Amino acid sequence: MSSNRKWTVLVADDEPAARRGVRQLLAAFKDFTIAGECRDGREVLSVLDTLKPDVIFLDVQMPEIDGFEVIRRRTPARMPAIVFLTAYDQFAIRAFEAEALDYLLKPVSEERFAATIKRLTQRLRSGARREPGVIVSTPRGVMVLHAHEIDWIEAAGNYARLWASGRGYLVRESLEALEHRIGADGFVRAHRRALIRIDGVRALQSSDDGDLVAILHCGAKVRVSRRRRASFSAAVRRAI
Repeated sequence: MSSNRKWTVLVADDEPAARRGVRQLLAAFKDFTIAGECRDGREVLSVLDTLKPDVIFLDVQMPEIDGFEVIRRRTPARMPAIVFLTAYDQFAIRAFEAEALDYLLKPVSEERFAATIKRLTQRLRSGARREPGVIVSTPRGVMVLHAHEIDWIEAAGNYARLWASGRGYLVRESLEALEHRIGADGFVRAHRRALIRIDGVRALQSSDDGDLVAILHCGAKVRVSRRRRASFSAAVRRAI
């Protein structure tokens, strides 16, 4: 392996064209090298301990043992960073439950693949643990938006809108359900209809009418209710 390559990749897909496609897309990213390729889940399970890849591009539907069964047998804690590959979007929720970093729909565009590599690079550089995420839809397909990427969340009827880097994603999940799922990962209620990632708060200011306003690093301004003012301010101080 070339010394300038930092991370190794295992590609698992029963379609030769799909494996070739990942090789071609990955060639543009010099920090990654392919350590091996597998045609089915049985081969994946047989090589994980010997190859010890940092990342696996894992097809959902493979002969005999599919991608989800590979994870079940191996357990998520013993898997490398997982990027699912599939031609079908209906497996997205199961992919999230299996703690996948991302979920790519075939055929994968260069732009979408580059976004995945950026997320992989951030994860691998930080050595961060797997963290909760939310499946969101984009014009390029579905993806997993992880907790640290979400700036704040607002209620939208029976839905919720997640804000990340100035872009909103509408998801079919209530604010209460999201709070239960990712609240322990640094999210605090600002008011009845908003959750804020507390380490994304740049400053707290008083508005002209005396309300407290959270100024986020992303530029958003979110009002903090009077009832939650003391607890929210305390959470910000603890995060500093």
